Amino acid sequence: MDRVIDPNIAVDAIRDTAPVFAKAKAERVYLEEFRKSKKAILMRSSMENTIGAQESYAYSHPEYLELLTAIKEAVETEELHRWRMVAAQARVEVWRSQESSKRTEYRVTI
Repeated sequence: MDRVIDPNIAVDAIRDTAPVFAKAKAERVYLEEFRKSKKAILMRSSMENTIGAQESYAYSHPEYLELLTAIKEAVETEELHRWRMVAAQARVEVWRSQESSKRTEYRVTI
């Protein structure tokens, strides 16, 4: 038995999810870009003399590790909302296909 799909609900879901998705993506991109700044800030605060030692200090610093966790969470949130939008778009496509099949079936039975 075919499941009835209301395309209006799917379109509403896309509309409602779009701003949340956009905000999640903006947060992820910001954090990824800030990661570079955080590394530079931590390298400067290091008492090490060589670039390699400064980098090692920065990469192992708790603030840098916290930032990596925040990036992980931001990616997860972004992907959740992206897939919600993809699912809503797929529902619209399924509805379109079902409607096309109904029209074809109607023409064949006349």
